[in-house]
Amino acid sequence: MGVAGSGKTTVGRLLAERLGWDFADADHFHPAANIAKMTAGIPLTDADRTPWLHTIAAWIDERRADGRPAVVTCSALKRSYRTLLTGDRPEVLPVFLDGDSALIALRMARRSGHFFRPGMLDGQFRVLERPAPDEHVLVLPVDAPADELVALVTAAVRP
Repeated sequence: MGVAGSGKTTVGRLLAERLGWDFADADHFHPAANIAKMTAGIPLTDADRTPWLHTIAAWIDERRADGRPAVVTCSALKRSYRTLLTGDRPEVLPVFLDGDSALIALRMARRSGHFFRPGMLDGQFRVLERPAPDEHVLVLPVDAPADELVALVTAAVRP
């Protein structure tokens, strides 16, 4: 989890490959209306995000029911979003890729072909509710190399 440009997809894919787990990028669960809004530079509302989050939760539950571990990337910027994704799912370990807005903005400026507009990043930082200690979220720095982040998450899920 984390703001756009924090490295969620890169780290998530590498982690899933290393562990041999299923992988999904939550961007692919957005309905067309959400993508159209973001492409136009219009921030999503909670009403836009709620059905999307329920779809991601259903994907998680399908894997749980089949006994297939998985990695899914999702911004999960608010505690309520994280609660929706982790509630009654004690085996879900949220990982927050935390970083400085200047560094992430630089990454966003270098990224092309994504529907999320760099100008919306400030809004994500305003909405972001950093995880509280009672949420049991693994917080990692975005400026660490992806392989190092994957190793830290791997150690957390397979001690």
